[in-house]
Amino acid sequence: MNKETDLAGAVAQLESGMTVGIGGWGARRKPMALVRAILRSDLTDLTLVAYGGPEIGMLCAAGKVRRLVYGFVSLDAIPLEPYFRKAREAGAVAVSELDEGLLLLGLRAAAEGVPFAPTRVGLGSDVLTYNPDLRTVASPYDPADILLAMPAIRLDAALIHVNRADRRGNTQTDGPDPYFDELFARAAARVIVTAEEVHDRLDRSHPGLVQRSLFDRGLVTAVVATPFGAHPTTMHDRYGTDMAHLSAYVASAAEDRGWASYMADWVVPGEAAYLDRAGGTEALARLPVPQF
Repeated sequence: MNKETDLAGAVAQLESGMTVGIGGWGARRKPMALVRAILRSDLTDLTLVAYGGPEIGMLCAAGKVRRLVYGFVSLDAIPLEPYFRKAREAGAVAVSELDEGLLLLGLRAAAEGVPFAPTRVGLGSDVLTYNPDLRTVASPYDPADILLAMPAIRLDAALIHVNRADRRGNTQTDGPDPYFDELFARAAARVIVTAEEVHDRLDRSHPGLVQRSLFDRGLVTAVVATPFGAHPTTMHDRYGTDMAHLSAYVASAAEDRGWASYMADWVVPGEAAYLDRAGGTEALARLPVPQF
């Protein structure tokens, strides 16, 4: 029942060529410590599914990505992720550009074990123009009623960051918005959780155990303790977005060797060195949590 491991052990559960869903939303509650571990690994040829943030740009810049499935890729206050933009404009990755609702429906179909979700979302829009593989179906109740059939987005793995977990795979996620982490978890064959804190066992002494648990522990295959593991994205209700870090990251995309420098300075030295370079945990804990 002990699912706890370290970042290297979690990455060892992944394989090149997998379809990997990444929880969170934009620059909010992203499993960035795990992303950095993937950047240090030899994994490649990944298909990423996300409401994207910096993880998308970083993995694209490192040449880890074959295909992207996304509703958007943004840093919130910085509207467009710069390394994603470079990869997209260069045609370096295949893409499935969906709106937020279709991505949700694709994950929900996978979570429910059905092949597709019928919807009116996307009909009459360029979503169909730029995703010619999407099909329409006639309602079995009224053949004149034509619907878009959003295919299930099945994941080999989901990567999700939470406030706290225990070694059995129980989790708690604080903050006002669960995003769609539940659907990512239920759509995946395996779920890797990183957590701000890991306990021996979460029980009734931890307030809100049931209310703050987004998915069943049986879905979880690995748990990793990663304090400040969402940095530089925000972690409700722990610490806010590190806009100074993200601004410097964005600026690096305009430099000739910007990504190589970012990798060398922030990723290669490892997680402990990363937190020290970012200012240390006491300073990071004071980053103000934005109000959305």
